[in-house]
Amino acid sequence: MTQSRRQPGYTLLEILLVAGLLAILAGFVVPATLGMFEREQLPESARQLRTLIQLTRANAMYEGRRYRIRFPEEDELDGQGGQIQPIIEVERDPLSMPDQFSLVRASWAEDATLQRGIRCARVRLGKPTVDLLLRRSGAEVEVEQEEEKLDRALDVDFEEGFPPLTIEPDGTCDWVTFLLTNAPVDEDILDVDPRDTEFEMLEVIVDGLTGLAWLQRPLYVEELEMMKEHNWPPVLRHDFLSPQALTEENVLEVRMSPIR
Repeated sequence: MTQSRRQPGYTLLEILLVAGLLAILAGFVVPATLGMFEREQLPESARQLRTLIQLTRANAMYEGRRYRIRFPEEDELDGQGGQIQPIIEVERDPLSMPDQFSLVRASWAEDATLQRGIRCARVRLGKPTVDLLLRRSGAEVEVEQEEEKLDRALDVDFEEGFPPLTIEPDGTCDWVTFLLTNAPVDEDILDVDPRDTEFEMLEVIVDGLTGLAWLQRPLYVEELEMMKEHNWPPVLRHDFLSPQALTEENVLEVRMSPIR
């Protein structure tokens, strides 16, 4: 007759030790995970905005209609019931009702694009130039009349600084720059060097002719002055999120091989 062996159990002390170790590990892992998530909110929002622009462009070309992207006005709600997300509209009957746009009711147009805590601080129409960017940063430079025109909001019916981006049936549109930030609404981060604020900024720059779009951090004043001296364009034409300053030694390498 065999006797059953009693399986050893865990003592209360052992359980408490394991729970304590798990709590210590969680104290290290959870803050790091949350910090990584917060750091990714701005670039992820910028990537989602780029995707939304590409989807809007594709629908404009597929349907042969004008579409536009804009942000809510002061007394208007977006598809999420707030005032943060971009609004997609279409010109449904250009012959009978030209320039009359109506809301696009589709999941791709009404889903959240910008993550919580991220907002669009400004929309600029027109191809970016070094002189315009230097002037916005406070530098005294002469600006051509055409650039002055592009620097203004092109539609007086909309809030200054937030003109709509209209995409034509062939997919073309104005050059546009969307400035995204995690700064609160009451924080003035416009026209400041990115290093002079604790908040983050990221631009989504769209080439209106090709529809290509890039994510680019705002350039520092010395970078703009260097580009002006060498007659280089301020659009790097690839994603550039690194805080590393561009210099004459690395700018060509950066253009050829993106620094993340």
